Order: sequence, then C-alpha cells, then structure tokens
Amino acid sequence: MAGDAEHYLQGLIHPGKKNMERMAERVMNSDHQSLHHFLSNSPWDERVLIQQIGQEADQHLGGHHDSALLIDESGVVKKGTMSVGVQRQWLGRFGKVDNGQVAVFAALSCREHVQPIDTRLFLPESWTIDKPRCLAAGVPEGKIVAKTKQVLALDMIREARANGLRFNWVGADGFYGMDPSFLRELDSMGERFVVDVHRDQRVYLQEPELYTPPPNKGRGRKPSRLKTDEPPFRVDAWAAQQPEDSWETVHLRKSTRGELFVQVLHRHVWLWDGVEHEAKAWRLIVRRELDTPDDIKYSLSNADATVSVERLAYMQGQRYWVERTFQDAKTHCGMADYQVRGWRGWHHHMALVMLAMQFHLEERLRQKETVPLLSLTDIIALLSHFLPHRAADEDEVIRQIEERHKKRYATMKSAAKKQRRKYPELLARLM
Repeated sequence: MAGDAEHYLQGLIHPGKKNMERMAERVMNSDHQSLHHFLSNSPWDERVLIQQIGQEADQHLGGHHDSALLIDESGVVKKGTMSVGVQRQWLGRFGKVDNGQVAVFAALSCREHVQPIDTRLFLPESWTIDKPRCLAAGVPEGKIVAKTKQVLALDMIREARANGLRFNWVGADGFYGMDPSFLRELDSMGERFVVDVHRDQRVYLQEPELYTPPPNKGRGRKPSRLKTDEPPFRVDAWAAQQPEDSWETVHLRKSTRGELFVQVLHRHVWLWDGVEHEAKAWRLIVRRELDTPDDIKYSLSNADATVSVERLAYMQGQRYWVERTFQDAKTHCGMADYQVRGWRGWHHHMALVMLAMQFHLEERLRQKETVPLLSLTDIIALLSHFLPHRAADEDEVIRQIEERHKKRYATMKSAAKKQRRKYPELLARLM
C-alpha cells in the first residue's frame, strides 16, 4: 500500500492530467488498477492523514498575528447519479447550477500562504433520505445525517480547535454569512470572525429597544414574543447614503501590480433575530476597490473596539488567498480530476490532494529567503525534470496507445451490451 500511496502522490504532483490512466503512464512502476484499488478499496484511514496535515500546517502557519481559519467550498461537475453526494446544485466555481458534488473545506492561512486542513463532503437531502443509496455508495451509516454546509463548517472549526490549531479569526464568504445561526454560533464559541454577508443583510443602526407588547384588552393569549420599534436597514442602502468623504482609503498589502489600496466604510451595528433577549452588537465593514468602485463587499465582525478599521479591512481581504489556493489545487494538484464514485475513494483522494498541497507549501517556505518568487508552477516545472518517470521511447509510447485503445474498446463493448439489453427489439429491427 505504501508504494501505491507514493505512486498516487507522485501522479498528483507530476505535470499533466491527474486521472489515474494518465498518472500510470507517467509514474514509474505504477499501474492503473493498483491505483484504483488503493484509492477506492484500501481501508486506510484518511482522518489520520488529515489530522497530521493540520498539525504540520500549524507549525508553519499557526500561532501568528495573521493566522486565520478560512472556510470555502468547492464544486465539481459530475455526470450521472451514482457518485456520492451528486445532484443538480449550485457550483460556485462555474457560477451556475449543474450536476455535481460540493464539499466544504477549512484552510489555515497566514498572509499569502494557505493550506487546506480539513474537508466535509456535502450530502444533499436527496441522499440523506435514501439510506440504501448512501450505503451503496459506501457512506458510513453514522454519516447519513442531514447537515447544512454551515453546520459542516462549524464541525471543522470545532475539530481544528480540539486538535490545537492556532488561528486568530475565522473567515467565510456571504453564503455562510447569510445564515444568522452560523455567525451567532461562532460568537458563542468564542471565535472572532470576519464573514461576508449579502447586500440585503439587515442591521439596526441604533441598539433596538426590545419589549413585550401589552395584553390586548384581556382577549387572546398574553403576548410573549419580543418586539422593537427600531427599523432595520439593508447594508447596501446604508452604504449608498454615505457621502464620498466617508470612505476611508486603507493599505492592504503589496501585490504584483504594486501596493493594493481599498476604500472602506465602517460602523457599529446591531443584529437581532426576533428571538434573542438582547441584540448582537457587531461591526459592519464595507469595502470597494479603487479601480472598480461598483464592486462592493459587505462583512460583519464581532471583533472588539481594539481592532482597528485598517485591521478589519485586512482580515476581510485575506479570503482572496484561499480562492487562489483552490484554483491552484484544481489546476495543478488534481483536486477535481478524481475517477471514483464512492465515499471512501473521494475522501482518500482529497486527503492526498491536501498532502500534495502541503508539499508545495513547505517547498515555497523552505526556499523563501533564496527564491522569494518561487511559485507552485515553478515547483511543478522542476519536478517534471527531476522526478523519475516512465521513459517515453517508441516502445513505451506504442504500449500506452495500445492500452488506451484496449480500455476504449472495453468501454464501447460494455455500452453496446447494455444497449442490447435495454432495446433488444428496436436493435433487431434496425440492424
């Protein structure tokens, strides 16, 4: 099994396509069937590896002033109905609803460096209500539980703390921020957060005075629900009312295009869900780019008054790096290139992708002083030269072509067999 693990990992960090057939063509002494068995059937526990990745990531990225735990999700287009968790759903990477799988990830970050340290595959309701379907896909019985993506994120945050990972705040995009219970649970857990919200988020500009209405002249039940006469405001409406000189220009970081500046609005606001006995006093940060002032982001934070506006803007902007990291993971480390349908194979693949990303992170950090601009693309170019690979002589090229043709013929034969079973009379009449 150790040999297959090494072969699969080499395939992930080698240049080129990351499906198992192409990996076997590049990696010395590897075999497609062995790789598939290792990924889909071998009983090794990916949680042990994922926890080790988290511990090693914490050694590099945890415990700093700029250490954060960032929540993001990733969707992969998948055909058919058999892949675990697949259904038509929103796939953020593609900006549309399509047939696919979605997973929630937690990533430890420090400035421009980000390392995914945990993941949870999202099971839609169409799966969790169909136990036989889940079991057929290898979902453990204890995992056949309906959980929202926000709950999956909270599970990972709790586990990260339980494992001793060190981060100073939690960040997430507007999908997570639009769920009031997500922010309130983070607050009750004692986690500082800077989480995006949608432009229609409603806040109170003054602390709402909560009261129980008086009885209605003795008729009906005595009112018990709290009310307030303070009107809530949409965050985009409030921002649009602010004069131009209210926007404060702050410096975020250096970039390849020079110094990055943004403009921000800030104010203390209150949020109330209609049930709580006291409104939450949080902070609203509104950010726009200098070059694209119509592109506005809104975030809420429970950071106390000692955290400056400039610091809040910096914390909000760190989500840029996790988005870049997942682009790299899909482009260079095969995150979306897996060829498995079952629960075990999916989790094995993602754990090994995170291990490959850990390797790239450590190489960049190791060479930071001597080669500060070293990129993931640079590392892959070096690996393509130095990693052992199958010699591409004439015999090897012909062997690989023949192997591809053999598999294609087998696929065609299987499809024809299924068609004959499904439409025997039609085929007999037409052929």
